Amino acid sequence: MTLDEAKKREMLRQMYSIRAFEEMAEQLYAMGKIHGTMHLSIGMEASAVGAIAALRPDDLILSTHRGHGHCIAKGADLNRMMAEFIGKETGYCRGRGGSMHIADIEGGNLGANGVVAGGVPIAVGVGLSLKMQKRDQIILCFFGDGAANLGPFHEALNMAAIWSLPVVYVCENNQYAMSFHVRKAFAIERISDRATAYGMPGETVDGNDVLAVYEAVSKGIERARAGQGPSLIENVTYRWRGHSRSDINRYRTKEEIESWQEKCPIKRFRKHLLDEGVLTGEEIDRIKEEAYTAIDAAVEFSEASPDPDLKTIEEGVYA
Repeated sequence: MTLDEAKKREMLRQMYSIRAFEEMAEQLYAMGKIHGTMHLSIGMEASAVGAIAALRPDDLILSTHRGHGHCIAKGADLNRMMAEFIGKETGYCRGRGGSMHIADIEGGNLGANGVVAGGVPIAVGVGLSLKMQKRDQIILCFFGDGAANLGPFHEALNMAAIWSLPVVYVCENNQYAMSFHVRKAFAIERISDRATAYGMPGETVDGNDVLAVYEAVSKGIERARAGQGPSLIENVTYRWRGHSRSDINRYRTKEEIESWQEKCPIKRFRKHLLDEGVLTGEEIDRIKEEAYTAIDAAVEFSEASPDPDLKTIEEGVYA
């Protein structure tokens, strides 16, 4: 489970790339270049990067409506991802999926899902497929705290457990299901405690500590790959922005938001790398600059890309 210096550099680059992508997404939305809504994970970068860093390249993920970070951490081509976000033909899903439904099948990202808890039972199907084919890959399934109170969550975890499937479930507890605080929605202190009811390990970690997330998910992956079944990891984190772009944020205080911003996962990891002598301040600044430059280039690529042709609108529609 030891991370070498090159891996840590890559994790920092991914965290900055996620932050840069989502800040640009806000700008593009304000300029009227994005249709529909979007769900940002600014402040949650350590959850996506730490979890996915524990995977092998051939392992799989299922994402959520708040999935930009998952997509980038799984190694997405930023040009194709931005093109999909803007709705261009050169996007991963030819501009049809947009923010909430980006998928990169070749890269192992089986897709985001606009349905709350939608990916949780899908992971059972994927895990069963992997087991029946006797492949040693695993599926990492992300979902939010709100999804943990829906029926599909309970049914899926039970099935994954009784069939001993190679699934690692990652609950990104960002404190709010839309505007409903987690303390009003759960009578238990830790969402991971629910794992006990299904006979699987559960662990709650600081979701703003990328290394703590990596360690916890690594244990779940090792267990799943050994044929010992699923695990439930709860990453306690916080979204700095509203639930979606239509969220006016009246249910949160300025003080609450600022207190979590003090726990910024990027600043925390930056300090760790400096203290450990892995990177200098100048090297970190260069990584950040390169990440933001890459996002600017992705916007240029996307804006120069063609819109989908209306003649092809029914392609890929099967219902």
